[in-house]
Amino acid sequence: MVPADAAGQTRTVGQSVGTGALATARGLRGFARGTGRFGRATFRRARRAAGAQGAERSGLNRLIELAACNAAGDSAFAIALAGTIFFAGATSGERGPVLLFLGLTMVPFAIVAPLIGPFLDRFSHGRRWAIGGTFALRAFLCWVLAGTLTSGSPWFYVAALGVLVSSKAYGVAKAAAVPRLLPPEITLVKANGRVSLAGVVGAAVSAPLAGFSYWLGPEWACRYAFLVFVLGTVAAILLPAKVDSTAGEDSIEIRRGGPGRAPQGSGVPPKVAFALRANCGPRLLSGFMVMFMTFVLASEPLEGWESTTRATILVGLVVGAAGLGNTLGILVASLARKINPAVMVVVALFADIAAVLFAAVAYSLVPLVVLGLTAGLMQYLAKVSLDSTIQTDVPVRAHSSAFAKGDTTLQLAWVIGGFLGVVLSYPAVNAFGLPFVAVLLGAWTFVVLANRSGKPKPPAPPVDSSLVAR
Repeated sequence: MVPADAAGQTRTVGQSVGTGALATARGLRGFARGTGRFGRATFRRARRAAGAQGAERSGLNRLIELAACNAAGDSAFAIALAGTIFFAGATSGERGPVLLFLGLTMVPFAIVAPLIGPFLDRFSHGRRWAIGGTFALRAFLCWVLAGTLTSGSPWFYVAALGVLVSSKAYGVAKAAAVPRLLPPEITLVKANGRVSLAGVVGAAVSAPLAGFSYWLGPEWACRYAFLVFVLGTVAAILLPAKVDSTAGEDSIEIRRGGPGRAPQGSGVPPKVAFALRANCGPRLLSGFMVMFMTFVLASEPLEGWESTTRATILVGLVVGAAGLGNTLGILVASLARKINPAVMVVVALFADIAAVLFAAVAYSLVPLVVLGLTAGLMQYLAKVSLDSTIQTDVPVRAHSSAFAKGDTTLQLAWVIGGFLGVVLSYPAVNAFGLPFVAVLLGAWTFVVLANRSGKPKPPAPPVDSSLVAR
């Protein structure tokens, strides 16, 4: 028998525990409801922003949402692939895996990507299905990769290459589709800015989820990417039918000259050719800086950052500054009242040269972070200027072709810069890496300015940068 007072105490304790459990459950439910309401409210605001100024009526909002989905899937795949190949080589100081990683990214640009734009121009009536196909293929290959990522199977490289090729094909198809969904209330510059901003948001939201999946195992990051790409496949098929419309469109050719010559246009307005050549400089620097700094700072950290953990943080600070600079570019372009495209692309080149020289002369944390911020910022502002030049100087019927082929050229410049960064990061020559790229950018600037095509004309009308994504 349990004494009455003991029984009473037992009931009291039990009631207290039960009351506490109920209170905790209510608190968790309240937190869940509050989080759900916040998430739904954020989602609704994001959808309203994507559909503002006629974007919902024209269907541009669906392409904006699709861009966020694409960036979310690509970030998950990049975390899985880079964590397996790139960072494994960078942290061990072995450049072979990283060169292989760059080789995988180079092939789509150097061989496949130049064929995608002309193909889409010829069969552009099926662009909606082409976009959906790039998502479906990536979903399938990510599922295959999940089973080969840690097994050492040679199919790993085939599947990884397929995902990268499909990703670049999406970029070309998307760039060509934006003009077809453009509402009259906004310009192409603003539309492309919104799409870019959606990609930044999508990657930022997806990266923590992909990182957690990678923590469970690299294959789980691929499975997470599979789910995102499946969602993107459905969203792409549901794009407005006008994405497949070819009424009133034409093609524009961008041809490359011989060795040492810049891309030249047959039918390309001189201002567009000039802006495209100028953009290759900031893109090359961006690729160089990411690869060069990753190796150099991991193998030879700055004084006081020698431990493995601190060296990793150091690399993150410098390389992450480039991503932050790109995001700041969206804000700067939005807040600045006027941007003269012809002037901005030249300013970007000189600003990059100055930042590289500053980092080379005063080699320390602050100059390196400044270099990262400058490279990201100038890359975005130069690209905005190129977009605005295409908008004002290329006939509307050729916008799709011009955006697609220009994007391919710039992505190729980034990968070439990455190769230079890896080659010049060896201990025997890394002291000359930053001075070399400063000289290279200076020489390229001279080529760009010396080969400015056409007779002198009044400068392009300033573009109201408030039309860039807010």
